[in-house]
Amino acid sequence: MDLRCEGCAGCCVDWRPLAPGAADSDRTGRRPPLDDVYDLAPLTRDEVAGFLDDGLGDALVPRLFEPAESDGAVQIDGVDVAAAGDRPVFVVGLRKPSKPVAPIGTDEHRWLDACVFLDPTTLQCRIHGDDRYPRTCATYPGHNLDLDAETECERVEAAGGGDRLLDGEPPTDLPAPAFGPQALGTTVFAYPDPDDLVGVVDRIRSARLTPEDRARFVGAAVGSSPGSLSVDRDRMAAARDRARDADSWAGRAIRAWSDRSAGDGDPVAIDADARERLVRELEDDLGAPETPGWD
Repeated sequence: MDLRCEGCAGCCVDWRPLAPGAADSDRTGRRPPLDDVYDLAPLTRDEVAGFLDDGLGDALVPRLFEPAESDGAVQIDGVDVAAAGDRPVFVVGLRKPSKPVAPIGTDEHRWLDACVFLDPTTLQCRIHGDDRYPRTCATYPGHNLDLDAETECERVEAAGGGDRLLDGEPPTDLPAPAFGPQALGTTVFAYPDPDDLVGVVDRIRSARLTPEDRARFVGAAVGSSPGSLSVDRDRMAAARDRARDADSWAGRAIRAWSDRSAGDGDPVAIDADARERLVRELEDDLGAPETPGWD
């Protein structure tokens, strides 16, 4: 597998506003998510705990799903939610605030939802290659290639983004996929108290999640045990409190970008110098790590 990622960010950005005919969606599977976040990368339990240990609990967001035909389900806020037994199942990923970016070879910067760790200036991940770089990101698009499924790289190419997928041979050392029999308690978690989620499901669907809402799921993920529905209540409560109290550069940047952003896909109405100063002010000066460069 050989990719040309420089200047792309196709797998880090929601570029449906740029090319709605070319951009597919991860809402087309057997279990459509309740939210409208594009290409949410599921984290493992250990990765969630690692972000929490680094004070980055406020960079995390849950995803719940509609049930497939053969799935268990529980109804919350009038919505059927996929469940294991009576416990809603969910994954945890990285939040995607709107940022001023120009991905896939576009010339004009626009407000597009982008991963919290994407540097809008360099179009590179701020944690690429370090201990917190998610497994899903590091191995993308290996599982797509293994399943002969379309990749984001090919969608970018189809939208005029140049050659991106230079070698389509999947890696020989792919980890287990994020979804499957082995995923329970590892990347797919079960929330133990569905009654606690009254109001939360409605806020997920309307993109109005609160810090307390997000912290509930982070806590349940960290408290989970691999291969099991069981959740350690003490570990869950401690992780929930830490996630709720997190105040990292990432969380502050998300709030600041959200306050400044325009509509999805709208042009950024500031010049290049002002835009770079804004990135420094809202991310770099708050403690965001530098990007490693393309060499």
